[in-house]
Amino acid sequence: MDKKAKKKIEMINQRIQKLRQQLAGARRQADDPAEIKLLEQQIAEAEAEVAKLKES
Repeated sequence: MDKKAKKKIEMINQRIQKLRQQLAGARRQADDPAEIKLLEQQIAEAEAEVAKLKES
């Protein structure tokens, strides 16, 4: 894995951490159930991207 891929993985992991915090807040408030699904989907997509980068 090159430096560029490592940096991108690091940035995506930071984004995942932020999304998880937002998800926790959304679950506490539960104003909009669609928001929870959207955040879960974004986390899954980001994790898939990290897995793809680690493979290459």
